[in-house]
Amino acid sequence: MINKRIAVIGIPGKWSTEVLADHLEQRTGYRCIIDMADVVLELETGQLRYQDTLLNALDGVIIKKISETYSPAADDRLRMLSSLEADGVRCFSPPNQVIRLINRLEGTAALASCDVPLPATRVTESTDAALDTIQAFGKAILKPLYSTKARGMLVLKAADGVKANTQKLDKFKAKHGLFYLQQFVNLGGQDLGMVFLGGEYLCTYARAGDANAWNTTIHSGGKYIPFDPSPELIELGRKAQSCFDLSFTTVDIALTDEGPVVFEVSAFGGFSGAKKGCGIDAAEKLCDYVLSQFEARA
Repeated sequence: MINKRIAVIGIPGKWSTEVLADHLEQRTGYRCIIDMADVVLELETGQLRYQDTLLNALDGVIIKKISETYSPAADDRLRMLSSLEADGVRCFSPPNQVIRLINRLEGTAALASCDVPLPATRVTESTDAALDTIQAFGKAILKPLYSTKARGMLVLKAADGVKANTQKLDKFKAKHGLFYLQQFVNLGGQDLGMVFLGGEYLCTYARAGDANAWNTTIHSGGKYIPFDPSPELIELGRKAQSCFDLSFTTVDIALTDEGPVVFEVSAFGGFSGAKKGCGIDAAEKLCDYVLSQFEARA
């Protein structure tokens, strides 16, 4: 038993949050799940409180989930947590790193600056420029800056014509503002989730898509299956995740006719894919890693 008070920041009742809290309780005797919706930040002191728990007095926190959905409010929640590290509370992953991945544009820009291969991407507020991009790409995916599991994404085809696409763009802009357009790539029915723990490769699973869906997300009917990547593919995933300093993450990779491309690095990573696709209890592995970091400092 390791005498450390480590809380899980997540969604009470959600499997990934609860299973991580279970492992921590087994190893430390302490269990605490923090819902950021009920956290109070005292700006004059820098203290954060969740019910009767003073977060600044904890030994550490694992940020498993900051909110149910990505939004600017998720940014705010992470900024609230930034004072913890100054008080010596270990954060897994650091809030300032997770913030970089909540906004799709910031995360993709970081990958591009590290020369990670990505689908061709254009970002603009101009409807005319967006129409030109759709024409140049032939087929494009229009993505909200804040979303997960392909929610809110649209497939736009040049063949549908300027009028139809203008209507779709105008409707999207009224809700989301900026146009983030990525060239449509043929996934071949699957894409990959490559899991890293403390920067080290853990496993890879594939998401096999439903025949009726353009994406492979589980939300759209996909399923997890095992996948054995080449050493070169693992190095690509390693390069992508090394653009950020994350305790646990999943790199989304597609195998295209032109070679592999990275879609994104996850802000939090998923336990379910590692469990169902690789037979690995990633929550237990993450718990072991976190506790090893405390032991290394002892």
